[in-house]
Amino acid sequence: MQKSIDSLKNQSFKNFEVWVIDGGSSIKTQEYLQNLEAPFFYQSNIDKGIYDAMNKGIHLSKGKWLYFLGAGDMLYNSTILNNIFSHIELQNTSLIAGKIIYEGDTKPFVYSRSKMIKNVHWSHRIWLTNGLHHQGTFYKKELFTDNIYNIKYKTLADYYFNLQLFKNNTKCKIIDEVIATCDSNGVSKMGGWDMYLEEVNLKSDLSSVVFKPFFYIIAFTKFLSRKVVND
Repeated sequence: MQKSIDSLKNQSFKNFEVWVIDGGSSIKTQEYLQNLEAPFFYQSNIDKGIYDAMNKGIHLSKGKWLYFLGAGDMLYNSTILNNIFSHIELQNTSLIAGKIIYEGDTKPFVYSRSKMIKNVHWSHRIWLTNGLHHQGTFYKKELFTDNIYNIKYKTLADYYFNLQLFKNNTKCKIIDEVIATCDSNGVSKMGGWDMYLEEVNLKSDLSSVVFKPFFYIIAFTKFLSRKVVND
């Protein structure tokens, strides 16, 4: 967690607040969080999972734009926030999305053992693969006015939310920047069948049960391909 917070402290852009949502960790971590000074704030309570914690952060935040950084993940460099919020035209868009780089033992791409960069897309391809990663995406807070992360989906609630936004024709500005480095050993990178089944269900919920067999075939193909790459 400390390296994540340090990557925020080191930003040349300073006009932000940070809410650390802690699910009741060790006494040592609690002591570290208690010693943080503004613009860092924290709340420590038992939660119902990753997306429940993110929803708590959404409610506590006061800014116009929201960004979600996982414990152990880091902003790519000290100028990334300045590059975005001082030099990019932000009118007429509700999403800003860039690349991320994975670091860790797990290879998160079914088509390559070595390629660790996740590129971004905002097109109908999102029905095949999630084109945005929450560590590479900035969301206007108003997007969460009527919806928050659906904790029914324990691993892919961000995918469900992104699909909702795409269906609603939400404007997304794609930038040629690496936003963050992320741990490839995270929950959604384990590639278990439960995650792929969740993908089938969320896509069916947002479209029609008629397409469920099609989504199932896609998910099973991705599951087997990942097994081949990682084994």
